[in-house]
Amino acid sequence: MNRLELFPNTTKIENDMLTIAGCNLAGLAEEYGTPLYVYDRVTLDASVTCYQRALSKDYPALSGLTYASKAFLCTAIAQWTQQHGLWLDTSSLGEIAIARAGDVQRERLVVHGVNKSTEYLKAAGEHAGVIVVDNLTELDRLVELSHSRLLPDLWLRFQPGVAVATHAYIQTGQADNKFGMSGEEIRIAGNICRQHGLPLKGLHFHLGSQFREAAPVVKAIEKVLDLASTLDLAADWVLSPGGGWGVAYHEDDLPQPDMMEYVRCLVEAVRDGCRKRDLSLPRLQLEPGRTIVARAGVALYRIGVIKHSTQRTWLLLDGGMADNPRPALYEARYSALPVLDPERPSEEPAWFAGPYCESGDVLIEGLPFPKVEAGEIIALPVSGAYQLSMSSNYNAAMRPAVLWLEEGRACMIQRRETIDDLLRRDCALEVK
Repeated sequence: MNRLELFPNTTKIENDMLTIAGCNLAGLAEEYGTPLYVYDRVTLDASVTCYQRALSKDYPALSGLTYASKAFLCTAIAQWTQQHGLWLDTSSLGEIAIARAGDVQRERLVVHGVNKSTEYLKAAGEHAGVIVVDNLTELDRLVELSHSRLLPDLWLRFQPGVAVATHAYIQTGQADNKFGMSGEEIRIAGNICRQHGLPLKGLHFHLGSQFREAAPVVKAIEKVLDLASTLDLAADWVLSPGGGWGVAYHEDDLPQPDMMEYVRCLVEAVRDGCRKRDLSLPRLQLEPGRTIVARAGVALYRIGVIKHSTQRTWLLLDGGMADNPRPALYEARYSALPVLDPERPSEEPAWFAGPYCESGDVLIEGLPFPKVEAGEIIALPVSGAYQLSMSSNYNAAMRPAVLWLEEGRACMIQRRETIDDLLRRDCALEVK
């Protein structure tokens, strides 16, 4: 398969150089340094448009999209979500703060979390339009808060006991995981909401991330609709079946999973299920975080050292698990191309590793790759989701700069961290 299919929509080879949105990647690496992350506006827009068209075609009832902050969030991304009318989910006080800095409208802000502090719940009550209630303890706290303030809409998070085919660490809907409530707990929660006049408006579930089969989600929809029929929900209730639809990270994963077919399967399950149970059609709110942003992002690294062992060729890069822990956490597979003359034929498998003091700091294993030299820039596609948002300062690494690419222009949306940033939180001991 052609590795260029993994890259953003505007990617081209011009004068033997990779470009995105008309911007020369080698030139950006020289100007802004590496590691460097770039995001293509056209690819972001196209992903949202594809989902919105699928929903408008298959589900003429009220529907919408919620962007997952955990995939990648900064002020500019928050602003961009509002240009498309997206809702935004958050899981921390920090994400709420970034959403507010990006002028996310209150009614579009959804608050998640499995262990929400009182401070977090108060902030949610002040700034959010929806709180997704994860457990009965949290609901008790909300009952107390309701005595002194109006609460936003509440959705109950259901644990349907359905597993999707993905890495165990990113399954969230199977039995005995930490997310959501059982069916019996949902019914108890519904009674508590009625007793205390709380604004129960919807049901939510999420099965996991990076799956490619819709059948488990359809099964979970059947279960959540059974619950809905027992809860006396208002006619304008909301159903959020989460997200997690996969994307191709490696040429072996191509073609890309069909998001249109995924939406069609979900819509059909909701429509048929509601008709069978005599339920009013809910507002359908999808959470397609990864499939919106993953392919829009590309990571650029510079090769510092090339090592030849008895069985491997190591390309040692200036970034790795500090800015992308996914291979170490989930055994995620990536691909890559050299920025200069990317159509060079591959000669031998290469192992791509970072500079950090961990044997697990390996981004790619055994990828057929052209012969390259130290100092060359390589590009890793599908780097837009769950990389920067999970990045760290391991080995006192400084997080990379992030650029927004649009119509031949590059705009910095996150600056590179500095040593001053690393030291700012530290307090010296007072020597007596």
